[in-house]
Order: sequence, then C-alpha cells, then structure tokens
Amino acid sequence: MHHFEYKNKELHCEEVPLSRIAEEVGTPTYVYSNATMERHFKAFDHAFQDMRHLTCYSVKANSNISLLRLFANLGGGADIVSGGELFRALQAGVPANRIVFSGVGKTAEEMKAAIQADILMFSVESDQELTLLGETARSMGKTARVSLRVNPDVDPQTHPYISTGLKKNKFGVPIDKALSEYKRAADMDGLEVIGVNCHIGSQLTSVSPFVDAIARLRNLLDQLKTAGITIKYLDLGGGLGITYDAEKPPEPSEYARALQKALEGLDLTVVLEPGRVIVGNAGILLARVLYIKDGPDKSFVVTDGAMNDLMRPALYGSYHVIRPVTQVDREPVNVDVVGPICESSDFLAKDRQAPRFEQGDLLAVMSAGAYGFSMSSNYNSRRRSAEVLVKGDGYHVIRARETNDDLIRGEKLPDFLLEKETL
Repeated sequence: MHHFEYKNKELHCEEVPLSRIAEEVGTPTYVYSNATMERHFKAFDHAFQDMRHLTCYSVKANSNISLLRLFANLGGGADIVSGGELFRALQAGVPANRIVFSGVGKTAEEMKAAIQADILMFSVESDQELTLLGETARSMGKTARVSLRVNPDVDPQTHPYISTGLKKNKFGVPIDKALSEYKRAADMDGLEVIGVNCHIGSQLTSVSPFVDAIARLRNLLDQLKTAGITIKYLDLGGGLGITYDAEKPPEPSEYARALQKALEGLDLTVVLEPGRVIVGNAGILLARVLYIKDGPDKSFVVTDGAMNDLMRPALYGSYHVIRPVTQVDREPVNVDVVGPICESSDFLAKDRQAPRFEQGDLLAVMSAGAYGFSMSSNYNSRRRSAEVLVKGDGYHVIRARETNDDLIRGEKLPDFLLEKETL
C-alpha cells in the first residue's frame, strides 16, 4: 500500500497535491511519501520479530541521506556496495555496527575507510579480495570482521540483469569452493570470520528461491561447524519484489514465515537487506507533458522526464504505471510516453492505453522510488531532478535540482586550449 491517492480528482502524496509540488519545485521531480516508507520498513522488520535479526536497508535502491536517516531512526542499518555509500550512511547517522559492505570490486581505499569506521562486517566475494582485506587490516593494526558471499547456484526466476545467484553470475564464491576459502580466512591474521552471506537476485516474486538457497547454505553451515569455524550471522541479502504491473509478490509476513521455517534450529542472527520492497512504491517521478506528436498508429507524449531520470524502462524494459495528476474524462488512445533524449530507448512507457494527454499536463510515473534517482545521470547534459519528501500536509526538498554549474563542476580547460592560435 502507498499514500498516492486521488482526492477531488487531483493526485496527492499524503495530503499534498502533486500539482503544488510541480508549481513550486518544478519538474521532473522525484516525490517520496514518508508515511509509506515508515509503514513498509516497520511491516518488513516486524515480520521477523520472532527471530534475532538486523534489517540493513539496501542503500543502492535509493541513497538519499534523508531516507537513510529515516530508516536508521527506525532501528535499521545499511547494506552498502561502495565507499561512497559508506560515506552517505555515516553522514546520515547510521551506526557503523549496523553496516555491512558487499560488492565484487572493493578497493583498498574503501576497505581502509570501512575498517576505520569499524563496520559490522565485510561480505567478501573472491579469494583475491580476501587476501587484500587481510593485508589491509594487518597494515592498520586492526581486525576486519568478514563473511563470504556464497553463490548457491539458485535460479531466482527474475530478469537476467538482476539475477545474482547463478554460477554464471559475477557475484560471490562458488558454494563448492566456500569451505576451503573459509578455512583460509580463519587462518589469516587480521580477519575474524563471523558470517555467511547469500544474495540471489532482485525483484523476486516467489519465496521458493530463497528457501532453496537456505537449504544449500545449511549444508555449508554444518561443514563450517565441523571445521570449528563459528558463524554468528547469516546474511540472506534482499531481493523481495514489489507490484509494478500484475506481479503478486509475497507479503513480508509470508516471506518471514518461509525463512523462519527453513532456518529452524539454527542459532544465528539473520541479516536482511531489503531495498526495493521498502522504497519502490513509496516514490513517483513527477513530469510535465511538453508536446504531443500524433502519428498514424500511436501518439507520442513527450515529457520533461527522460531515461536519464528513470533508467529502468530503457535498461530492463520495465513497466511503470503512468497516471495523470488531474483526472480527466478523455478518450483513451495508444501512446508512447517518451523523453527529450536523442535515443530511441528513451521511453517511460510503450504502447500504453491512456486517457489522451494534452500539452502542459502533469503525469506521475508510479513505483519509481527504487533505482530511480540512484541510477540517474547527466546524459545529454541534463540536470538531475530534485527530490522531495512529503510528510503529512507539508513537503521538504531533500535534494535541490542541479544547476548548469553543477554540470561542469570539476571540469577544467587546460592552458593550451586557452592560448590563442598563432599563424
């Protein structure tokens, strides 16, 4: 459930009409509902109340520091995949002992920053990374707590670009090599083995892949116990899906029941890394119609929102519901909703039946709270959108719209280009 509803034929976020935000902040703008995010986080976290657990929000889904602070205030931690996300989490006030560091390409500099911050643990994804982490920790005279991200070769039944748990994917240590890597880690100075990590993919709409993965991990846990390696944390990653169109993903309570049954008898703290399921349906992209181009087969609705603002449709062919901000009684037509970027892949919706839009209308691209702004870019030298957080009958700009000066920040003309050419 989310708090984007029509009131007197005007689409609102909580108690704020989206037309007001468009008028005062401009478009395109990401709009998030504080009440929806709180509700989703609490519903997810509460579902696991009967087991020891830590809910570490997946920062990559939406990394605005206001949202990170919101979830930290609710008792959450952070799942990070870069030094930049570490910086964001710490700046937002996320306690370091609630931060887990995943990702296949951690640099020594990023490792040093995370070790210095004393994060909960690193999820190590390769033998060479394990070696570098041990060397880095020893050089600092410190100990890094680690888990290994184990690839269980389980089909998550999702889009191939967001599948991460098959042996053909780049992520994690193959499960048949995990025991030997754990023994090596346990013997390495500068490292303390405390966990096992597994993340099989994103936008999963069934609990069975999670259960299958746990079944394979239990065998590894038995092997580690026999080898005298004590595991305190089992990090099951994230990946629970949301409804974009006709999907029917499991509720957090159903997901929790399935995991609790699969984990029965294990004396571990479970780490969970929800992202999309918390913020996906809590945000929209607000855009304005620039032009209508009528063709023989369809109309093109050209908006000021584009693929640089919301990449998912172009990258994955993803479906997002398009809603008019003002409900009108117009004949439905077949449309493509597109942006101003010079790419044929620049679309927000294709072959969609929708009430005819007119120039100047406002529209909302729904379910855009996850992997929206966090994947946006300056392609075509477009300024990135503003971000707004709505609470009740008020709103807060939590990221200002970029300026032209922002576009060239850090760029510099070398002296030889400033010299006048001599003939």
